[in-house]
Formats: sequence, structure tokens, C-alpha cells
Amino acid sequence: MINYINCSIVRFEDVYNAFQMGFSDYFLKMEMPIETFQAKFFGPEGNQLDKSYIAYDDVNPVGLILGGIRNYENIRTLRCGTLCVHPDYRDQGIAKELYKYHKQIALENNCKQMFLEVMVVNNKAINFYKKLGYEIIYNLNYYRYHQGNSIDFKLDSSIKVQEITFEDVKALSVYLADIHINWQNSLDYIELLDNLTYYGVYDGTKLVGALCISLQGNIYIVWTKPSYRHKHIAASMIATATRKLNLSELSISLTNNASLINFLLKHNFKKQELAQYEMYLPL
Repeated sequence: MINYINCSIVRFEDVYNAFQMGFSDYFLKMEMPIETFQAKFFGPEGNQLDKSYIAYDDVNPVGLILGGIRNYENIRTLRCGTLCVHPDYRDQGIAKELYKYHKQIALENNCKQMFLEVMVVNNKAINFYKKLGYEIIYNLNYYRYHQGNSIDFKLDSSIKVQEITFEDVKALSVYLADIHINWQNSLDYIELLDNLTYYGVYDGTKLVGALCISLQGNIYIVWTKPSYRHKHIAASMIATATRKLNLSELSISLTNNASLINFLLKHNFKKQELAQYEMYLPL
């Protein structure tokens, strides 16, 4: 008999083991130490133990659904951080049962929507979520820039780029409110990350350009005020960051945003094969 228990009252090692076994045959390598798993999935990713459920066969963890609630784009949202089942226990209704508990959490916490990401090549999972009522809303793509041993973004000497703080970037939320930003690039997400650097461009006292980038070259936010676009501000911020951080490659993830995609392609970013769908279920 399979039992379903809230993750807040079980050993964390069982949560970790359920994840490891559930993804043991996944086409992407998901192996990681328990410390990394805890820091990543219960840190910036926003999963919460009391919003997550685990399935047991006797004392053995055989399935897991992680969940976390945030006001995502001003909508109270329950995100599914992962759903996995041990290979030997699939096609027995465990995933569907875990989802029932997941949805109940959303309803009990007055969420207005449920949300998840899924690999575009994972047709089985996509069809499973569609049967539950989820719909594909956004494409989430990944781009990478690599130019030998150095990055040749050109710095416009007339543009003064300076380091700013997360609070400066956070103040831009009023401008970002109507722009869809994927979960991993949201302000709530990056606020919990370490080793990020922020750059900005001012016109007088007004911040008209901002860049959030990691020490490894992952870009989380690159933004220019609409009336200041096509004036080399974004390129100059990236040029400054690559020189100061001594970067040899850059990466960025984003959903359907023609303006930003055109900017990336113009500057020789290459679209990667890895891609996801963002799926939503309104409540």
C-alpha cells in the first residue's frame, strides 16, 4: 500500500532519496549531494517542505512532488518544483495521487493559479499535465555566448556604467510588472542567490539600464528603459561586466520576448537545444 505524507514531517534524507531515485533514469543528469539539493531546491527555487508530498511503499520513498507558493507576477501561485516517481513504481497512479495533494495545497492557500516547467522533449509528462488541465503558455529557451577566450562586446565610451545594488534593481519592479519573466529570473529568485553583481546606467538620477549577472556569466536581468533602447546601453553594461568579471562565456534563459531575443541574436548568442514549456492551470 502506498502512503502519502507531507514532507514537513518526514526525514529530509527521504525527500532527497525520492528525488534521486525518481530522476535516476532521466535524460539530464540530476545527481547532486544532499547539501546541494537542499540549498538549490529549498532556496531560490522556492519549494517548501510543508507544501510538498512524498509517497512511501512501507518505509521506502518512491515518489515526490515539491511545491512552493509565491506572489508570482502579482498572482498567488503554487509552483510545482518537481514531480518524480521511482522507475519501478511508474504507471501505478502515484504521480496522479501526488498531484491531488499538490492541488489541495493550492486551494487551501487561496492560490489563483498553478504553474510548472517541463522539458519540451518530455511528451509523457506534457500529456500528463494536459490531462490535469494545464496549458502551455510560454516557451522557455536558453542562449549561450562563447567567443574564444574573450568576449568582444563593444563598450560605448560615452555611456557610464556603474555598479549598483539589488535594491536599485528591485525598484524597477514597476517597469517590469507587465513583462513576463521566468521563475528563475524573477526578483524573488535572484534575491536569494549569492555571487551576483549588478550594473546600471543613469540619466541624471534616473536608472535607465540595469544588468544582473553572476560571477559565472549567467545573466538574470538585462533591461533598458524603452525610450533609451538601441543606444548601446545593454551592450555596454554586458561589456563592462565581462571585462570586470573576466568572463569567457555568457548564458541567459528567457521566454517569448522578441526584443530581447533579437538583441541576443544580433550579438551572436546561440540558441541551445535545451528548451522548456511553462504550463499554467488557473484556479
